[in-house]
Amino acid sequence: MTQINKLKIFNDPIYGFITIPNELVYDLIQHPYFQRLRRISQMGLSYLVYPGANHTRFHHALGCMHLMKKAIDTLRFKDVVISDEEENALLIAILLHDIGHGPFSHAMEKSIVEDVHHEAISLLFMNQLNEEFGGRLSLAIQVFKGEYHRKFMLQLISSQLDMDRMDYLKRDSFYTGVAEGNVNSERLIQMMNVENDVLVIEEKGIYSVEKFLLSRRLMYWQAYLHKTSLVAELILMKVLKRAKELTLKGVKLPCSEPLMYFMQNKITLEDFDAEKLDLFSQLDDFDIISALKAWQRHNDFILSTLSKMIINRDLLKIKLSAEKIPMEESQSLKEEFAEAHQISAVDAGYFIFRGKIKNQAYSKEAEPIRILKKDKTIEDVVEASDQLNLKSLSKLVTKYYICFPKQLI
Repeated sequence: MTQINKLKIFNDPIYGFITIPNELVYDLIQHPYFQRLRRISQMGLSYLVYPGANHTRFHHALGCMHLMKKAIDTLRFKDVVISDEEENALLIAILLHDIGHGPFSHAMEKSIVEDVHHEAISLLFMNQLNEEFGGRLSLAIQVFKGEYHRKFMLQLISSQLDMDRMDYLKRDSFYTGVAEGNVNSERLIQMMNVENDVLVIEEKGIYSVEKFLLSRRLMYWQAYLHKTSLVAELILMKVLKRAKELTLKGVKLPCSEPLMYFMQNKITLEDFDAEKLDLFSQLDDFDIISALKAWQRHNDFILSTLSKMIINRDLLKIKLSAEKIPMEESQSLKEEFAEAHQISAVDAGYFIFRGKIKNQAYSKEAEPIRILKKDKTIEDVVEASDQLNLKSLSKLVTKYYICFPKQLI
């Protein structure tokens, strides 16, 4: 029997060549659970705004693993002891950190599964894989859950300056063409160190941190919270909510079996056993897009109209405001729309609704980004920076929106 060479190389448009470090990582990448990420878009419906934003979560996970390897090498160079087992655990934990994302994840979390967040599903997948791989992921899971005694390891995976954010900002900036999001991940990693078991950035890297936080803020307003991406995701949530509502009333909708299962059943985190996890692993973007294509011809006015909006990119109008939008405004629009289409005011709520979005580039409540000064003292980046804009980046900015059909303008 021929031995498969498992130390393969991926060609990445951002970092160049990414090497698979060992056979266990190769086998995890080859697993159907992970291969499914090739069919899940990293930025959901953002391609309706930025046509190049078709990159996948598979792509992102590999990029994160590549950056983690660089971070480990940098820390070892600075005499931070990281064993081979710990290195492997870090690489696996970051590789699998997003494995629990469903198709159009945030829309799914609020409609099809009952408030089950992707982090919780990622952990379920990791536990399942750990069983299949004979316990070889145990340390990675411990690190991922924050239960490992070396605190800085979790910070590399999940913090305000982690490998996840470093990759998605750079990658999403590249594929959308939003140049403001392009962060210097190489420089940031070179400036990393560990002091008293916490991750720190050496003082000379402070400007790179400032640029990173500013890029994050700009990417949120220009890409992730772009009003057209936002309204598309909100419409998708409404479509899935309507589909679930009709299914629970006994209406048979054309869609894939796994999607039908999640629409027919209320699935909470407690319900997620191995069988349901396997069903969830069969869901990807294609299930949702195929369903929308079929539903646009359904005789239910709400389902077909909303599905058409996404398929044909003929979306609702969205208006953003710094002030809260009065309820009367949406109420009068609902009444007008309900009368025009002979539907109830409740059903008109599928087309006219209000809400709010928040953006905070740096949170003072979360664990801080620590700057290691030359005299070995450690300061929060906001205090260490001479830039006034870092104070404003830690302010929570709230914007209010109202969505309504274009013909009501």
